[in-house]
Amino acid sequence: MKWNKYRMSTTTAAVDMVSYTLGELGIEGIEIEDKVPLSEEDKKRMFIDLLPDVEEDDGKAYVSFYIEPEKDHEDTLEKVRAAVLELADFVDVGEVRIEKTQTEDIDWMNNWKKYWKPFHVDEHIIIKPTWETLENVPEDTLVVKLDPGTAFGTGTHHTTRLCITQLNKYMEKGQSILDVGCGSGILSIIALLLGAKEATATDVDVHAVEAALENAAVNDIQEDVYTVLTGDVITDRSLREQVGLHHFDIVLANIFAEIIIPLSGVVKEMMKPGALFITSGIIDEKEADVEKALTENGFEILEVTHSGGWVSFTARA
Repeated sequence: MKWNKYRMSTTTAAVDMVSYTLGELGIEGIEIEDKVPLSEEDKKRMFIDLLPDVEEDDGKAYVSFYIEPEKDHEDTLEKVRAAVLELADFVDVGEVRIEKTQTEDIDWMNNWKKYWKPFHVDEHIIIKPTWETLENVPEDTLVVKLDPGTAFGTGTHHTTRLCITQLNKYMEKGQSILDVGCGSGILSIIALLLGAKEATATDVDVHAVEAALENAAVNDIQEDVYTVLTGDVITDRSLREQVGLHHFDIVLANIFAEIIIPLSGVVKEMMKPGALFITSGIIDEKEADVEKALTENGFEILEVTHSGGWVSFTARA
């Protein structure tokens, strides 16, 4: 069996945002081609001793990806084009020309796994792929086992790290946590492992819900403390009622600014008075828009953190 492979032309400046966007659309296992030299950190993580000579970086990049056979490829490609072109207001995305080729039947859904190794989120939290083993782990280190499946959220992206850092800083044991747009479930799972009493997670993608439940089980999280629901809490008040009104001590949302802005108008319904709203997935250029939405909806902004062109807000209801 042959698979359709799609190769998009873009720029090195846009690769990070394009990759994030593809992940949000449920596309995983992407391949990036560019002429950007590897950093020392990259070399260490990839265990490379000798590197080939490469041409000088020309600012061009290509992102290749596959679409599952059962999906509507034309519809998915249109969504990809539209989502990437929306980024043009903030970064040069290049031509966004997509070429189609075919490749032999290989396990492309799993090939990327050999490049993802255990890594530290901070000094005391390690995220470990479920297929990797760790030895000599310090006693005070939390090891989180994760298989992102078809959902975004391995913890390596700046936005996820920002959320995890703020969660670790502000969460108290015994609190109730809500994770909106949970992806792989990484944020709510870490919250439970850090001592949260219970967590609820939501996502519009049923594949993300499946991945979150599977990752919770791998981390020995019991079903009675973790609930994962499918749906859009912004537009569906009945779902908000099902999730729980005025119930949560912390709400996490690692999603796009365009979603956080309307979410800030309804999320208080699910928060206790004085609860915290920790958000990320916000590109620098959208910082002012999100800040305005939060303040207009009555949130007190406690902290704004930045990493790699992305922003996180920690706000109090």
